[in-house]
Amino acid sequence: MEQRSLGRSGISVPPLMFGGNVFGWTLDKPASHRMLDRLVEVGLNAIDTADVYSYWVPGHMGGESETIIGEWLAARGNRSKVMIATKVGMKMGSGEQGLSRAWIMKEVDASLARLQTDVIDLYQAHKDDADTPLEETLGAFADLIKAGKVRAIGASNYSAPRLKLALETSAKLGLPRYETLQPLYNLMDRKVFEDELAALCRAEGIGVINFYALASGFLSGKYRSEADFGKSKRGPSMAKYLNPRGLAVVDALAAVAGEAGATSAQVAIAWLLAKPAVTAPIASATSLEQLDDLVKAASLRLSAAQVAALDAASAE
Repeated sequence: MEQRSLGRSGISVPPLMFGGNVFGWTLDKPASHRMLDRLVEVGLNAIDTADVYSYWVPGHMGGESETIIGEWLAARGNRSKVMIATKVGMKMGSGEQGLSRAWIMKEVDASLARLQTDVIDLYQAHKDDADTPLEETLGAFADLIKAGKVRAIGASNYSAPRLKLALETSAKLGLPRYETLQPLYNLMDRKVFEDELAALCRAEGIGVINFYALASGFLSGKYRSEADFGKSKRGPSMAKYLNPRGLAVVDALAAVAGEAGATSAQVAIAWLLAKPAVTAPIASATSLEQLDDLVKAASLRLSAAQVAALDAASAE
């Protein structure tokens, strides 16, 4: 499997990262462990999770995904074979959230315990915290790296001005910098990343590990009318994409898929991998068949004409 560098962190990942939000949500523990086993087998061994996953499920408090991953790591004894990325900052079931030093220091230990590991490969600020000085947040992350609890740090859901300021703060104070950015970016959600963040990430050598690579499944092509919303738990959220532009994108994906002998989902991911600013999109699967789709997508290469056709259909 091809390996790509995460910014200047010294960490390499395959062309796709697996979204661990499904563990403990749409996949129970046994199914999650089967999925994790298969991920290692096929070489998609970079897992992205967060402390908050899956707080939104009734009865959950957050930490469920990390716990399932940790139990799997302990059972298999294969920590060295997996790159683990997790996040801090979103509101947990306890009501605690943010990027204060106190909360980061408390929550990193909770994540390490749930993951049953001594070190987190990539620890990310899940969202910007305007109430906490960047110096405080970055200083806390620096201490975690110094203590050996974290290898590298990244940001998620940061605006271009705030990411730029964070990078400048790290440089000014001699602190570790955010080596990755996790933004929303896919064929249906292009504008914010392309207009404001892509150039900054390329100029600064920031690794981009964008989430919702398949627009929550819309780009698979299975949602063409409201009648299709019942096909998955994410179905009702497809309404925002079900419009003339969305249907044009789905049609363009199907056309390119026919040319390439691929699926629409594979083509949607290959389009992202053709973008110079993107390092490794994050995508998830709820079946081994869907995972096989992702494996094929990692090696699919589109022609310039195919990329241009998808660019045109998805233009905002």
